[in-house]
Amino acid sequence: MRDLRTVDARPMPGQPLDFDVGIFTLFNLRGEQLRIIATVGEGWDHISVSLKNRCPTWEELEDVKRRFFHDHETAMQLHVPPADHINNSPYCLHLWRPLDVEIPRPPGWMVGLKGKTPDEIKALRLGVFPK
Repeated sequence: MRDLRTVDARPMPGQPLDFDVGIFTLFNLRGEQLRIIATVGEGWDHISVSLKNRCPTWEELEDVKRRFFHDHETAMQLHVPPADHINNSPYCLHLWRPLDVEIPRPPGWMVGLKGKTPDEIKALRLGVFPK
């Protein structure tokens, strides 16, 4: 994770800010405030992202990921077994990155075809190849 003193986000006034802990706010394109808590410790980079009335979208989480993590770093959301699930806020999502291991990722072809537009993928599925 980036040094939290240098991220492109506004620290919350009166809250602690160090290289390994910080509370921030960002505003999305609709003017809604995202509250972000970022920490490094116990072997993990961790970021929680919340809004007042809804969960963050994928685009909002991706924006936060790009601001707080280096481009070469992979971060993840975790879906734990129901018995281990903890939810103190219905509108908060988390990004995680272990510090001592690389997060394994599936091969790109299992996700999709890199460099293809949604229309090109649709045409391939239909067996029609655009000219």
